[in-house]
Amino acid sequence: MTVLERVKKLSKKQGLSLQTVAERAGIGKNSIYRWSTKTPSTENLQKVASVLNTSVAFLLGETNNESLDISKKEVDIEDENILMTFDGKPIPEEDMEIIKRLLRGK
Repeated sequence: MTVLERVKKLSKKQGLSLQTVAERAGIGKNSIYRWSTKTPSTENLQKVASVLNTSVAFLLGETNNESLDISKKEVDIEDENILMTFDGKPIPEEDMEIIKRLLRGK
């Protein structure tokens, strides 16, 4: 199964069109369709995985576990390699700074 097929499968399960997934991910509305001929960027793959509540590993076919139990996912908020999202959209850096200040109690 290709990346595009896996995205289609999860999108359909969640009642979302590929255009809706792309819009929620903040990428071009037809970007996902192009994945049939082009390899998606890691950043766009992560954004789509976040919208679909799955992992990049599932989209790449590295695992068959399509669900991502975020209640058990632990990340370091200071890790710059982690893309934090809310409602499938990346949290802007200025908002992340506010969140960090709140968590530090300052």
